[in-house]
Amino acid sequence: MARAQDIIPADWKVTLLPGLAVLVLVLALQLANFPLLANLGRLVFDAYQRAEPRSAEQAPVRVVDIDEESIRRFGQWPWPRTQMAELVRRLGEGGSATIAFDIVFSEADRTSPPRIAETLRSESDARLADTLRRLPDSDAVFAEAIAAFPVVSGFFLTQDPLRSQAAPKAGFAFSGTPPTEALPTYRNAVLPLPPIAAASAGFGTLTLQGDSDGIIRRAPLLARQGEQVLPSLSLEALRVAQGAGSILVKASDGSGNVSGGRSAVDSLKVGQFVVPTNAAGELWMYYTRPRADQVIPAWKILSGALSPAELERLFAGQIVFVGTGAVGLRDLVSTPLRERELGVMVHAQAAEQMILGRFLVRPDWADGLERALVVAFGLVLLILLPRLGAAKGAVLGLFVAGATLAGSWYAFHRAHFLLDPIYPMLAVLAVYLTETALTYYREERRRSYIHRAFDRYLSPELVNRIAADPRQLELGGEEREMTVLFCDIRSFSRISERLSPKDIIAFLIGFLTPMCDILLARKATIDKFIGDAILAFWNAPLDDPRQYENAARGALAMVARLRELNAEMPGKPGQPWPGEVAIGIGLNAGPCCVGNMGSAQRLSYSLIGDTVNLASRIEGLTKYYGIPIAIGETLRARIPEFATIEIDRVRVVGRDRPEAIAALVGDETLAADPAWRAFAEAHAAMLAAYRARAWESALALLDATRAQGESFGLGGVQALFRQRIAALVAAPPPADWDGVFAATEK
Repeated sequence: MARAQDIIPADWKVTLLPGLAVLVLVLALQLANFPLLANLGRLVFDAYQRAEPRSAEQAPVRVVDIDEESIRRFGQWPWPRTQMAELVRRLGEGGSATIAFDIVFSEADRTSPPRIAETLRSESDARLADTLRRLPDSDAVFAEAIAAFPVVSGFFLTQDPLRSQAAPKAGFAFSGTPPTEALPTYRNAVLPLPPIAAASAGFGTLTLQGDSDGIIRRAPLLARQGEQVLPSLSLEALRVAQGAGSILVKASDGSGNVSGGRSAVDSLKVGQFVVPTNAAGELWMYYTRPRADQVIPAWKILSGALSPAELERLFAGQIVFVGTGAVGLRDLVSTPLRERELGVMVHAQAAEQMILGRFLVRPDWADGLERALVVAFGLVLLILLPRLGAAKGAVLGLFVAGATLAGSWYAFHRAHFLLDPIYPMLAVLAVYLTETALTYYREERRRSYIHRAFDRYLSPELVNRIAADPRQLELGGEEREMTVLFCDIRSFSRISERLSPKDIIAFLIGFLTPMCDILLARKATIDKFIGDAILAFWNAPLDDPRQYENAARGALAMVARLRELNAEMPGKPGQPWPGEVAIGIGLNAGPCCVGNMGSAQRLSYSLIGDTVNLASRIEGLTKYYGIPIAIGETLRARIPEFATIEIDRVRVVGRDRPEAIAALVGDETLAADPAWRAFAEAHAAMLAAYRARAWESALALLDATRAQGESFGLGGVQALFRQRIAALVAAPPPADWDGVFAATEK
């Protein structure tokens, strides 16, 4: 037997194909590294760092800050190079392993004596100028101090047209194909003065490139200018501190996720330290919160506020980064932990990470895992959501998204892995929203189908119940115990003769509308209109445990409403009404087959069966017996509380077994009336006498109950039996006569 969902197709393509399309779109965005979503992933990683920053372990890294107080004490910047030389000497004598400048000394010192001598033009200043020229050049003094200690000088890389080419101090060895194409590439370099560069033990780039939101999340350890590979300031400081001559670059061929199939960086080895990087040679920064003891103001070193012992305690064996933190000089950047951070602190923290071995790692398999999760989660939801529904699907989606985020956090917490949860969560959200929207669309189509199929012959209440829960339907040929009603207008052909076609339609609308209102109010299903006739039934498509009572009350109400219409309608403007209109109603109960029936081109929800045919024949007998409502014996047995009375046993056309036909006269109020009970008993006695061929007794009972029969609308039935008895007296029936009336018309 077909079910509602078989008749109302789920049309999986409506949801499955768009869901797959959305999943493919998420994968495409992931493969393209869509900027907005990539930034969301980075913001998640930022939140992880804020929740669990790198522990503040002591590492041999210090920062000397040329701060506001230093400027106040020693004058405006730039300081004389002799002063910078003194700073180098004191740091070097304090035992610094490396002194790395986050400052580019690209211009000559304007306070150098030879430079001042060039500004003197008058003859009176000639002797002074000559004296100044013989004094040491400040840049040379600075270069001499640099040469005496392990100093790393810095330079900037830019995209300006080539004017200067940087040459590294470090050597590079490559394990695998040199990954030069994967490295960030620059065209120009802003270099320190040649004497300073030549005197330096190391040479590193200061360039830091933030993401699109300006936040420094990765520190480039390698860069490229032309074909030349260059180290960063932090990497070069670590090399010089160990006295290493070269940096080993381990590369892989074609597997890097940002190298597009080219050779990519896997890791760097400098001295005893191995540093994992991304494919572009960048270190994922794992920041720690600021430590007050790590930063030493420059004025304390230059002013002698720190004794040699204190200098040694602070700087012995330390990698020292020198930067400018004074207002107007500071190089401010944004990090996941701080919106305003000194650039020199990024270099210092990068060196700390490399020394301590505390790295954030984006594993090679991370992209593959995230893509696999996108596909897996998307397919699981595509399969389960149509079965779970929106509410349970939302719970599942939230669980999957929450588990993804929790797994990403756990990977960060336990192994410092950076696994981006955004794309798997986006896949869950996109598939859920798509499936929910399309499921809603599909359900609306179902409801629309149900409304189109049923709202013409079901009450709005029943239509809404079916639309809310289509599982209540069993369509396509279901057998049910049902009650069937046929209603027909008496002498409709004669009425049609007196009215124009337009007036006939107006009359039928005026008649059928209130009749159908009564039936729908009694939970009937209107099957069809056959000209002036109505076919309706109860107990389908929804169960109606009170079907028999509803049918009986509906029929009685229709007769009562017609009396009102006959009083109201004649003479009403715009409403043709052909005088006194009468109807006949036939009711029957029994098994029927109900469902969508018809052809492949047109279906109709209807019913068939002997019960239906008999109901039609019973309606046809109402005119013969002169009663408004006639019912079959099965229905009469189902409504014992109503005022019913058997009127005859009839063998209808097309049916061999006789049926006891009864008149439905009233409801339980009339049934309880003593006058009705007395009449019903007398009428039953009359039928018994009639069938026993006791003609005189039958006539006597008819005469005795004539007045009551007229009052109950059964005068026509009594007149019919008088005529029959007269005919039978005149021509006695054969010996096998059973008192059954054989109808000759439908």
